Amino acid sequence: CAREVAARGGRFPASEAELRKLPGLGAYTAAAVAAIAFGERAVVIDANVERVVARLFAIAEPLPGGKATIGKRADEITPAERPGDFAQAMMDLGATICTSRNPRCLLCPLSGSCKARQQGEPELYPVKPAKKARPQRSGRAFWIERDEQVWLVRRPGKGMLGGMRALPDDGWSARGDGSGEGPLEGPWRAGGVVSHVFTHFALDLHLALYSGDEWARLADGEWWPLDRLEEAGLPTLFAKAARLGVARTGEDR
Repeated sequence: CAREVAARGGRFPASEAELRKLPGLGAYTAAAVAAIAFGERAVVIDANVERVVARLFAIAEPLPGGKATIGKRADEITPAERPGDFAQAMMDLGATICTSRNPRCLLCPLSGSCKARQQGEPELYPVKPAKKARPQRSGRAFWIERDEQVWLVRRPGKGMLGGMRALPDDGWSARGDGSGEGPLEGPWRAGGVVSHVFTHFALDLHLALYSGDEWARLADGEWWPLDRLEEAGLPTLFAKAARLGVARTGEDR
């Protein structure tokens, strides 16, 4: 930016259009400098102004698409005289009165014209984009119990819940359709479902209860006493499944 000004003979641009040509100056900064420092009519929009305008006109289009409409409306009300004072007043209004939460509408000089206030729901504006629904996955975990102990495994070091103790499962973290095989051939019976929400997806984990006695076929795990399950450090998902397993098999004891 300094080099560009030097290349212009030390003259700092006074118009919004010229200011935008300076490296590092975005639309908001260029408009603010033009209006406040040089008195040029420029539409200054920061997050506070965006909120004030969205409420003033009750702009229902969700962000970010609604930004164009907000900009158009802000342009309509920006005066040619004292645009810098207007810009600063709008920013201060949004920062102190027309706040994101609990706006102080009774103190607002624009309350008589504010469509959002007339609707009685100013906090709904600006309208936020709808959250994307998390993908739904399904998986299976396996409860294998013997002599008041349950079979636990260590999850692979890499990947979700890496290196943690857990119930054996069907590899849902990689596949997610619940089609994987258990560590032993049947008999299995349904033990219920636990649900858990991860950052990027939701999971329904179906718990299968082992009713056989082919324990010698198990490998790469350990028997863990049921009365010490809290010491196993199970991640939340498997702790939920373990509580379900204890409850369901307890009915059979």
